[in-house]
Amino acid sequence: MKKRLTVFAFALMSLATAPFAVAADMPQPGSPAPAFSLPNQDGRDTALSDFTGKWVVLYFYPKDFTTGCSLEAHNFQEDLAEYEKRNAVILGVSMDSPESHKSFCAKEGLNFLLLADKDGRVSTLYGSTLSVMGNVLSARNTFLIGPDGVIRKTYKNVNPATHSDELLADIDALKN
Repeated sequence: MKKRLTVFAFALMSLATAPFAVAADMPQPGSPAPAFSLPNQDGRDTALSDFTGKWVVLYFYPKDFTTGCSLEAHNFQEDLAEYEKRNAVILGVSMDSPESHKSFCAKEGLNFLLLADKDGRVSTLYGSTLSVMGNVLSARNTFLIGPDGVIRKTYKNVNPATHSDELLADIDALKN
């Protein structure tokens, strides 16, 4: 069932990736990844610096329990062993609460960290916010951060159905 995209899911993803960003420019490849610390789904603070020496897939997504966000998270979960083989971790960020993330992880069977950016500070720092009908959400952008803490690649308005495969291929290419 991986990577099947329904018409409904595509419509929701289109809404969540529409080009009405409200944040500053995204940090670019070659620049140090901006430091941050946010609570995870268990309420514990998680800092980017906790993962020094590992590849970090820092992905921003609009909302827990929505079709496109669930699809993207499922694909990351399905490929989690492949990321671990590559010394990579996955960090999902949205403006949902730690409690929402905990429920989302339980419902969807997710075993990676989701970080709660309730005030949008980190989403804004990474140029990854959008406005939908007056609501500010995290935009569907991803940053591939090298083991040295430098952004190696950015992905804007990603396709949740194919994004995990794209990231794994890029980690392989960048490691060589």
